[in-house]
Amino acid sequence: MQGEQGPRFDVLGTTRAVVDQAAHVRIDRGRVEEAAARLAREGAVPPPWNRRYHYSGDPDSTAQYVLILDTLNFCFWGEPRWRVAYNGEVLDGYWALAAALTRAIREGTAPLLDARYLARMPREDLEEVLRGEGVIPLLNARWRNLREVGRILADDYGGRFVHVIEEAGGSAVALAALLAARFPSFRDVAVYRGREVHFLKRAQICASDLYGTFEGRGYGAFHDAGRLTAFADYKLPQILREWGILVYDEALAARVDARLPIDAGSEEEVEIRACTVWAVETLRDALADRGVSLTAAELDWVLWERSQGMQARPYHRTRTIFY
Repeated sequence: MQGEQGPRFDVLGTTRAVVDQAAHVRIDRGRVEEAAARLAREGAVPPPWNRRYHYSGDPDSTAQYVLILDTLNFCFWGEPRWRVAYNGEVLDGYWALAAALTRAIREGTAPLLDARYLARMPREDLEEVLRGEGVIPLLNARWRNLREVGRILADDYGGRFVHVIEEAGGSAVALAALLAARFPSFRDVAVYRGREVHFLKRAQICASDLYGTFEGRGYGAFHDAGRLTAFADYKLPQILREWGILVYDEALAARVDARLPIDAGSEEEVEIRACTVWAVETLRDALADRGVSLTAAELDWVLWERSQGMQARPYHRTRTIFY
C-alpha cells in the first residue's frame, strides 16, 4: 500500500513475504475452494452499514465519529465481558463501542467530536463514555490514543478529520497511509525476521468505514477502495481456521486452543495475521472464478459477520492496540 504522499506502505507485498516463509501457519488451498463454492452457493453479500448503533450527523461530524471509533476499535476479548446497555439491548465487543460513542454524543456526556477536548480529555470522562458492565480492556491505551489523535488533529488539521480525508485526494490507500504516517497509534507495522511487515488494520478499516457510512459518496468517495486488504484481527483467523483454510502447527494450535497469550510481534502472531490477509485474497479470487465479485474489504465484512456468535475453537489472544 502506498499513499499519494509520504511513506510507502505495502500490505500485500510485505505480508506475502511472511506467507512464503511461514513456519507455524499455512493456507490450505483445497479448503479455500470448498469455502468459495459454499459462499457462492449461499450468497456472499456484504452487510450494509449499521445505522442502529453507529452515529450519523452532518458529514463533518460523521467523519469525526468514524475516526474516534477506529481510534478505539481494538481488543474487546476477555472475561468478564465488557457490555453496554443501549436502547433496550445489551451489546458487547465492537457494537458496544459503536453504541457507547453514539450514546455519549447524543447525551452530551463528553464533546467527543471536539479535537481540542480530546487532546486534554480526562481519563474519568472516557470511563463515563464507556460505562457499562465490566471494564473495556486496555482502557489506558484507548485514553492515550484519543489524546494523541485529538492533539494531532488540533495542531495540524484545524481539529477536523475531514482535512485529513481531503489531503488523501479521494484515495482510500492514501488515507490509510496518511493515518499510519501522521498518527503513531495507527502505525500497525511489525518486524518479521528483520523485515517490516505492514498490516495497517485500523487505518484501512477507517477508510473502509468512511466508504460504508457515506455509501461511497462525499467523504467516502474513494476511487481505489478495492485496493484495501482484509483487516487482520483475531475474529477473521478464527473463522478461517474453523473452515480449515488456516492451519496452525501443533504447538501453536495447542496454545491458541488453551487460550494462552500469543505475544504481539512474535513470529506466530505475525504469521497468523499475514496468512489471514492472503487467505482472504485467495478466497476472493476463488469467488471471482465463480462469478462473485467482492473487494477484500467486502469479503472481510462477510466473514466477520459470520464469525459473530459462531461456535468455533478459540481465537488467538494477543493484547495489542492494533486489533
